[in-house]
Amino acid sequence: MTKITLSQIQRAAKMIQQQAHVTPVFSSVTLNELGGNEVYCKGEHLQKVGAFKFRGAYHAVSQLTPSQLEKGLITVSSGNHAQALALAGKLHHAKVHIVMPDTASNVKRKAVLSYGAMIHDCGNLQSEREEALSEIQKETGSVCVHPYDHPDVIAGQGTVCLEFLDQVSKLDVLVAPVGGGGLLSGLAVAGKSLSPSLKIYGAEPLGADDAARSFASGKRLPQLDPRTMADGLQTGLGELNWEIIKNKVDGIWTVSEREIFDTTLFVWERMKQVVEPSAAVALAAVMSEPFRNRYQGKRVGVVFSGGNVSPDFFQLHKQS
Repeated sequence: MTKITLSQIQRAAKMIQQQAHVTPVFSSVTLNELGGNEVYCKGEHLQKVGAFKFRGAYHAVSQLTPSQLEKGLITVSSGNHAQALALAGKLHHAKVHIVMPDTASNVKRKAVLSYGAMIHDCGNLQSEREEALSEIQKETGSVCVHPYDHPDVIAGQGTVCLEFLDQVSKLDVLVAPVGGGGLLSGLAVAGKSLSPSLKIYGAEPLGADDAARSFASGKRLPQLDPRTMADGLQTGLGELNWEIIKNKVDGIWTVSEREIFDTTLFVWERMKQVVEPSAAVALAAVMSEPFRNRYQGKRVGVVFSGGNVSPDFFQLHKQS
C-alpha cells in the first residue's frame, strides 16, 4: 500500500503555491455562542474552481510527463474534481475528459465546460461511474487522475491542513467533510504529523454514510444508494484513503438532511459565505448535539470544502 508522508505534502505545497490560493479563515461570535466552542472555518470555497479539489488536481497533473499530458486526462466526478481537473489540464495544455453522473448540478457542469473539458454522462451508482470511466478511457487512451484514491491528489489536499495550522495555532479538533476521502486522508496525515494530539474527524450525511459504517465495522464498505442534497459526498471511500482514515482519523460524525440544510442557510445568512451543502456538513456535525456533548470550550477547525451551488438551492430543497 502506498504511504503518504508529511514531506510529500510539504513538497506539494511548494509545487502548487504559484497557482493555488491561500484561503482565509472565518469565525463567528454567534457560531461560538451556539456551539460552545471556538470555531474556525477554513474557506476552501474561495479556492480556484470554488473548491479544495484544485490543490490535489493541479499537484497530480504537475507530476505527469509531457508524453502523458499529450494523451489527455480523464476522471469521473460529480463536479468539484471535474472542474479542478478541467482547469489543471487547461493550465498544462492537456485535453480533459470528464465522466460525470447525470445527477451533477448544472452549476458544476457549466463550469467544467467553461474550462474546455468534454463531459461524458453516466449513472450515479458507483458501479455505473466506474464502468463508464473504463469505457471512455479505453476509447480515448487518456491518463486517469482519480478524484481521491491517488497519492498525488491526497498530498495536494493535505496542503489545506498545513495552511490551516499556520493560520490558527493550537487547534484541538479538526473536522472535514468526507466523500471519497481525499481531503480527510490528506488532513489526517498532515495533522497527526504536525500535532499528534489533534483530534481529526470526518463528517458525512446520514444518507451517504459509508465512511461511518466502514469506521464502525473496521473494513471498507461500499456506498450503496446515496440520497443527500450534499452531492459532493455521494461517492464511496477510496482504498488508499480508507487505509489512512482507519489508522489516523478519530471518528466519523453523521448529520441529517435537515441539519445540512439549516447549517448551509446559517452560513449564507449569518456568516455571509456562499458554501455548498457538502461544505456545510462538517459545520453541521460540529453544531450537532452529540458533538457539543463531547466537546466544549475547545478550539475547533472546520473545512468549508466548496462553494459551487445553484442560487435556487434553498427553493429546491426547502425544508418544512
